Amino acid sequence: MIRLLLTVTVIFMWTSASAEPVETKIGYLRRAEPSTSLSLIQIPAENNGIAGAQLAINDNNTTGKFLNQRFSLDDVRLRESDDAAAAAAALAEHGVSLVIADLPADSLLAAADAGRSRNLLLFNVGALDDRLREEDCRANVIHTAPTRSMLADALAQYLVWKQWRRWLMIVGSHPADKLYGDALRRAAKRFGARIVQEKVFEDTGGARRTDSGVVQIQRQLPVFTQGAPAYDVLVAADESEVFASYLPYRTWDPRPVAGSAGLVPTSWDGSHDQWGAVQMQERFMKLFSRRMTARDMQAWSAVRMIGESTSRTRSDDPKATLDFLKGPDFALAAFKGQRLTLRDWNLQLRQPILLADGRMIVSVSPQEGFLHQVSELDTLGIDRPESKCKLQ
Repeated sequence: MIRLLLTVTVIFMWTSASAEPVETKIGYLRRAEPSTSLSLIQIPAENNGIAGAQLAINDNNTTGKFLNQRFSLDDVRLRESDDAAAAAAALAEHGVSLVIADLPADSLLAAADAGRSRNLLLFNVGALDDRLREEDCRANVIHTAPTRSMLADALAQYLVWKQWRRWLMIVGSHPADKLYGDALRRAAKRFGARIVQEKVFEDTGGARRTDSGVVQIQRQLPVFTQGAPAYDVLVAADESEVFASYLPYRTWDPRPVAGSAGLVPTSWDGSHDQWGAVQMQERFMKLFSRRMTARDMQAWSAVRMIGESTSRTRSDDPKATLDFLKGPDFALAAFKGQRLTLRDWNLQLRQPILLADGRMIVSVSPQEGFLHQVSELDTLGIDRPESKCKLQ
């Protein structure tokens, strides 16, 4: 009997080892974006975003060895003139049904609409636009990137907790700046802050990195912020990287800066070191010789969500993946103090938001005292009763 059991065990082990692993192909769809920043040390790396996905592929494959699963990543980088819809269709033709989408809002919608009939499930890791989770939401797009409203609410909660309720707000002149400004106005109203004055910083072009650039900035910004009503904090909306980084230490009144510079809300920061994040940061640094960014973390989260689903359902079918991720059994451990879950009404990943000053994590929102009947994470962003999303 013992010999028989040993023989059966050896045969089972040999059969398992010799069977080909089931491969899950994941596409990574991204546009070539100009890597610009006012700060030379904050210029995004060429592999910003996809590096996080590659780390998650390694993590998935570590677990996959025990489940006879293997994960691969197909990187598709689009030029400015390339069609995102055609690229999504091409991925489907090559047997890819799960796609990490690192695309602007309009390109993401085009890819999602093209992928609907081809059974594609997309994970938005880059676009912050609230409309993608509201009037333009899609039933085949999961969002691991936070929304502007989530970031603005996270910042507003902390500023209100600090009793910094009077805001001077400066908004850039580009469309993305205005959208962030809208989110900050909503957050101020929602949590009881007051915008005492709002100014627009017009982008007139010109090079700041000239020999006289610092002198010009030092002269111009104090005058620009002079004469404002009494305020506690200057809140800047400058996603276009035109002026916000110049504000700290250059305002007319000695006040803290928050928003796009100073105290910045983000899904991840290279200084984060709590809840096991150091181990995550070290693994990333060892592989890529740089710190992990928010875009990296959002891509990591998307690939790990796929890994969690396939390991639990033993399937990479998009419908099975979506059903599992929307269900009560899904939770993602992401080194942020809480397990992350999915909002089933708009497919947005619930997550804490870090507040960073460029060197340290100052705080993490939701803040203490901001309560919710379902999840305190739903105090960040547009809640279910407010949502306009009708998944289609």
